[in-house]
Amino acid sequence: MRLPAIERGRGLGNKALFALIRVMSKHRAPDVVRTLRFERHLFGAPMNEVFQTAMRGPSEWSVGERELFAAWVSKQNECEF
Repeated sequence: MRLPAIERGRGLGNKALFALIRVMSKHRAPDVVRTLRFERHLFGAPMNEVFQTAMRGPSEWSVGERELFAAWVSKQNECEF
């Protein structure tokens, strides 16, 4: 289920970004982008910081290995990555 406010974007900037993504890629903006752009001060910015730490912060795994893990999990969840 997709929430209408997240699907269409809130604010002119988000609507323009989603339209640009559609024009350039010929696909709708990914759900993760839509979710992170919705109420950025409440969810998007803090969650983006968590993602960046997990994917780019100190780790025994390389960035490439972490990206591969993320792609594999997305595939298992039948989610485009």
